[in-house]
Amino acid sequence: MSRAGIPYGAASLHLVDGVQFLRQDEAVFEAMLDGWSAQMIGGRGLRRETVASSTSMVRRFQTHVNEWPWRWSAAMFDEWMTDLATVHALKHSTRRGYQLAIRAFCTYVCSPHYGWVAECEERFGEHPTQVSHEDNMVQHLSDFEGSPARRPLTRDELQRLLDRADNEVDVRIQQGRKGAAMAYRDATMFKVQYAWGLRSNELCHLDTTDLFRSPHAKQFEGIGLVQVRMGKASRGGPPKRRTVATIYQWAVDALQDYLVNARPLMLKESSPSNAIFVTERGTRMKTRDVANRFAYYRDELGLDAALTPHALRHSYVTHLIENGVDPTFVKEQVGHAYQSTTAIYTGVSTDFKNKMMQDAIRRVLPGP
Repeated sequence: MSRAGIPYGAASLHLVDGVQFLRQDEAVFEAMLDGWSAQMIGGRGLRRETVASSTSMVRRFQTHVNEWPWRWSAAMFDEWMTDLATVHALKHSTRRGYQLAIRAFCTYVCSPHYGWVAECEERFGEHPTQVSHEDNMVQHLSDFEGSPARRPLTRDELQRLLDRADNEVDVRIQQGRKGAAMAYRDATMFKVQYAWGLRSNELCHLDTTDLFRSPHAKQFEGIGLVQVRMGKASRGGPPKRRTVATIYQWAVDALQDYLVNARPLMLKESSPSNAIFVTERGTRMKTRDVANRFAYYRDELGLDAALTPHALRHSYVTHLIENGVDPTFVKEQVGHAYQSTTAIYTGVSTDFKNKMMQDAIRRVLPGP
């Protein structure tokens, strides 16, 4: 509740009672969006980025139909969806996101708890209705609706990527060119993202204080465990934390060498003191920076343009499964709530499938 028992988003908190506005329809619409934003942030605890995205979708619908919410109809909504599908060619998952935003907004303004129905009837003689329902929404029929071109890197592609990044460091040093430290950062960054199965945002927020010694893996010294503090959040929740166990000695060696020999060269006085990966300006790396550096090497190698840094995380899962690692351990490493999500990430090779097929045949055939 927000004030004296009045819920967040109530019309009485966002419109002055009895006041006639110069542009009354526009003023009421803006007040609706303000109230919905307050309800999502204060009542439901959603992030401001999520709220801004949802309100933006509602504005797009209003602009398309050129009508106010108390005059919206299911026919208008269907026409907009047709436009998004045929003219703009939006994907199923994207269109569903738009549909869910409009549905949530209509649920809010139609709810008797917030008073918008009575407010609209008093001011306009009309009231809002729900225009997005089960019969005119894109159905969620598949666990994975991403682009089919998104896939893990093969072992050969991964090796080529890491070799190319390492070679860039050598070339810049030998030719006396600027940017050797930044190239070293790129090479280490890709290795870390793959070796610990990190999302790009998790990678960017890694600090030196997130590296710990593991009493069960003393060979990795101070990087036996990596704490991820900025894991993907559930809707309305804070970032999830998890601890990832180290399994690759070569990755530990690369990260330790980078921390000692390259990172100090890039830090500025204004740099975050503990940030592991920083930009040329000394600021913390952002996900777009990682994407840009990955795209540079990907395109030089002639790899599929659809591949993104997230392919390194997919590769981590796939290669562990191919190596016979327990799927439950893999699920915990990457922070998935369900085994089915980890299965979606897995794109095992033909050789692995053939091996599993032979194992299955041996199990079902009678005799020795």
